[in-house]
Amino acid sequence: MGSMIGFGNSLEAKRPRHSTWANPGREGLVIFTRYPEPGKTKTRLIPSLGPDGAAGLHRKMTERTLTLARQLRSYRPVSVEVRYEGGNKRLVEQWLGADFTYRPQGRGDLGERMARAFHEALQAGLDRVVLVGTDIPDITVGILLRAFENLRYTDLVLGPARDGGYYLIGLRQGFPQLFVDMPWGTAKVLERTGQIADDLGLSVVHLETLDDVDRPEDLHLWEKATKHMPKPHLLPRISIIIPTLNEAANLVTILESTRNASDVEVIVVDGGSTDETVDVARDWGTKVLTIEPGRARQMNAGAARATGDVLLFLHGDTRLPRGYENHIRKILAHPRAVAGAFRLRVDANLSALRIMERLVNLRSRRLQFPYGDQAIFLRADLFREMGGFPDMPIMEDFELIRRLRRRGRIVIAPVPVLTSARRWENLGIVRTTLINYAIPLAYYLGASPSLLARWYHGKRGIQT
Repeated sequence: MGSMIGFGNSLEAKRPRHSTWANPGREGLVIFTRYPEPGKTKTRLIPSLGPDGAAGLHRKMTERTLTLARQLRSYRPVSVEVRYEGGNKRLVEQWLGADFTYRPQGRGDLGERMARAFHEALQAGLDRVVLVGTDIPDITVGILLRAFENLRYTDLVLGPARDGGYYLIGLRQGFPQLFVDMPWGTAKVLERTGQIADDLGLSVVHLETLDDVDRPEDLHLWEKATKHMPKPHLLPRISIIIPTLNEAANLVTILESTRNASDVEVIVVDGGSTDETVDVARDWGTKVLTIEPGRARQMNAGAARATGDVLLFLHGDTRLPRGYENHIRKILAHPRAVAGAFRLRVDANLSALRIMERLVNLRSRRLQFPYGDQAIFLRADLFREMGGFPDMPIMEDFELIRRLRRRGRIVIAPVPVLTSARRWENLGIVRTTLINYAIPLAYYLGASPSLLARWYHGKRGIQT
């Protein structure tokens, strides 16, 4: 792409090979970019912007392109892969977020790297693949949508760049001839590509012609395009909602586990604690709501106040694993995933609990049926569309998961949350486990939630 294909002179980020396209949809977007190292990025702009300025501009353009990719996925189940030069996977993922797949572009000239990206994506099972660069300020989600839609009927889709190259290329079969002996960096790229397509007998659709930003005289194009552009929201924001009732003894540890994550807010919804739960939450600087008790009611109230794109419902005695936010974003980036949860681990060294955990995790993974202790998460818009948790005194998480299973996959993260052992210690492991299985079974067979809640409280004496 470069000045000839909208990618800058050096190819920029593509997506991982065969096995790295986890659960690919039918369509894939490959984004070529470069890690923004001063002095090695957008070198033609250095005389005007300096090394840091050129790298900073490239960073902004790449982040905008990834924002468009996220918006695209709200319209179509598109898998997204970033192929990068410079840096390494850890640095690029920290920069751009964990909800994409990353792979270095590899060796070879621009054509070899592009051909490799298409070959690996198509071999992985994708039917339609679009590859774009990051230096086209006027590219839109609509253009990307039209590219994929045209590929349903056309062999080759091209987005012409005004300098004679192209900023976008889409294929549904691999044609390596399109990338061989190409005069990259000249005004002949688009013309030569058209000639090869004619020789191969390919049907071709051209999208609108756009400008790229590769030279100092192009900078006004970026300024014009971004004048009224809102600041891109790089990562999906996560709102953690914690319903509490007399959890002062546990809450500091729980809140500590939510730390060191980017773009996360925490909302504690208290149901009338008589201990210091509310003071602990406020001392931590979290948002605090106080309403009538009832876990479903409390979680719905927290969701109503949340500003995040993703809602994570965390019990007041359950700790999150390190890096939880990356697992959440990665899972919900999958086109077919509607929700997720974590594996369960109980905070006690008892062999009987290990057996119970295996049974719970097996059920969660095989049946896609996690419960609230496992920190359920899903997109905020889907949660609101479904009406939130049903206002039930018990089994609200069971009912929500049952509804979600009709919408798509519920994915279990490969790492566990750590929940308090107090329930098993109070009544014993066997008795508690039997209660945990008896209540869902009784609910499934038609027992009323009110009756089950009275029985549950009577047996365990713990909030539901």
